[in-house]
Amino acid sequence: MAGGSDKGMFFAHSVSSKDEDDWQALRVHLIEVSRLAAERGGCLGLSVAAGVAGLAHDLGKYDHRFQAYIRGRGNSIDHSTAGGATLLAMAGTAPERIAAEALAYCILGHHAGLPDRRKGGGGLDARCAQFTDKLDPVWRDEISLDLTGVAEELRGRVSPDPGRQAFDLSVAVRMLFSCLVEADFLDTEAFYAPFEGRRPDRDWPAMKDVSPVFRERFDAHMARLDGEGPLNILRRDILGHVRAGAALPPGLFTLTVPTGGGKTLASLGFALDHAAAHGHRRIIYAIPFTSIIDQTATIFRDVLGEGAVLEHHSAIDEEADTRPEGRNKLRLAMENWAAPVVVTTNVQLFESLFAARPSRARKLHNIAGSVIVLDEAQTLPRALLRPCLRMLDCLARHWGCSIVFCTATQPSVGEAVKGELTLDLRELAPDPVGLAERLRRARIVDGGEIDNAGLIAALAGVAQGFVIVNSRRHALELYREAKAAGLEGLVHLTTRQMAADRARVLADVRERLKDGTPCRLIATSLIEAGVDLDFPAGWRAKAGLDRDPSSRGKG
Repeated sequence: MAGGSDKGMFFAHSVSSKDEDDWQALRVHLIEVSRLAAERGGCLGLSVAAGVAGLAHDLGKYDHRFQAYIRGRGNSIDHSTAGGATLLAMAGTAPERIAAEALAYCILGHHAGLPDRRKGGGGLDARCAQFTDKLDPVWRDEISLDLTGVAEELRGRVSPDPGRQAFDLSVAVRMLFSCLVEADFLDTEAFYAPFEGRRPDRDWPAMKDVSPVFRERFDAHMARLDGEGPLNILRRDILGHVRAGAALPPGLFTLTVPTGGGKTLASLGFALDHAAAHGHRRIIYAIPFTSIIDQTATIFRDVLGEGAVLEHHSAIDEEADTRPEGRNKLRLAMENWAAPVVVTTNVQLFESLFAARPSRARKLHNIAGSVIVLDEAQTLPRALLRPCLRMLDCLARHWGCSIVFCTATQPSVGEAVKGELTLDLRELAPDPVGLAERLRRARIVDGGEIDNAGLIAALAGVAQGFVIVNSRRHALELYREAKAAGLEGLVHLTTRQMAADRARVLADVRERLKDGTPCRLIATSLIEAGVDLDFPAGWRAKAGLDRDPSSRGKG
């Protein structure tokens, strides 16, 4: 090959070895990233666009200054702008120009993150305008850039409705970005892994291959739960009705089932059947609070198998470095959500969907083509409801997703985007109003003002009961006073505890409730949304109606 380096070679990556035969040739890296990106884009209808992005992403490494740097001479240079600027210079017609801009955003951002259009010297316009072509012309002999077909692919992912076009195009750019950064990560990892003595395990089965096993396991699990009595009969009726809805065309659904109606397992049954019927690539179960995600993930692992479910939230992120080597596969899967079933938080889901950072955006292409269940959908933050609904609507219309808003108290999500979007929401549960009456199990009374001493006296009057207060400080104070008063079976639960500790405490509480032994729980609101506990009596401190539960803790 011709070139301006010591041996006539241009390189993408080097290792500590001085033998350049061990280094990765730039042409090899560009072609492999293009292949990997096109492969991921193929599932999205963006194979041509993703392939071009991969081929151009490191074009700036054909600059002799970068080649000097990689050999230990001189400073690093910006190698991300060249590919985008070159594609923009090639663009002719208006559609081709828009396509080139979409690719340029991805290429300029593949290290530092998606740039703004205009933001000082760091914006896309300024960087491309300031670009001076110092690339060795040999790049034209090593790779071939062609924008043919890119605009057509992007057009297929944008609505003809002018009110939706800008948002739709932004999501298409993010999907392209995801394909590119994932491909770049994977090829770079594959090159360095042998030199670092690593063998990354990223192999996960496709949903279509494991779907029959998952559904058999689900049916077997539900058969073991079968029992007599009105409640179990009602739960079976709800499950059957919900699963029958799986044959409906993909899109937006609601599942409105009161507490005690088997909503979690019914939504899983629907997701498994719906994915099998329509070819969805994975199931993503999003939950508002880390306090209940452990419970749901445990249920799904019991049903589908220990190695089938990826659990991803902030507590898992923080513990990743301390996990045994055997969990390395799960840790790697958190980067791109390659597992067939993902249990995560709303924070992880929506921050990834709107992410600019490559590390978060890697998973976007794997969110496309999913059944997404939003548990406790009423907790979607009001301030962010419109962009969240816009994104979910776009995923359903253009990216092969089905969305299930799952809750006992269904919010009027359509009102939040009235006049902007028309959401075609289909209810999966039979007669939600009737279910609310048939499953009513609690009687709420106003207890008036009660101080700590009164609460302790009330708890002392029942063998099993709970108190929920509005702050961690109050909960700890009440727990200490109750302990000093000699109350038996006291349990304190807080978000300050690690996820594993919370799971252990909740398991202990369930065991006590089942055995009828004394159990007096003092906690904050972390147990209110979806935690499966059944006490005969409880006391709840009043809280303002404008409190936004989605702001509690991290996701």
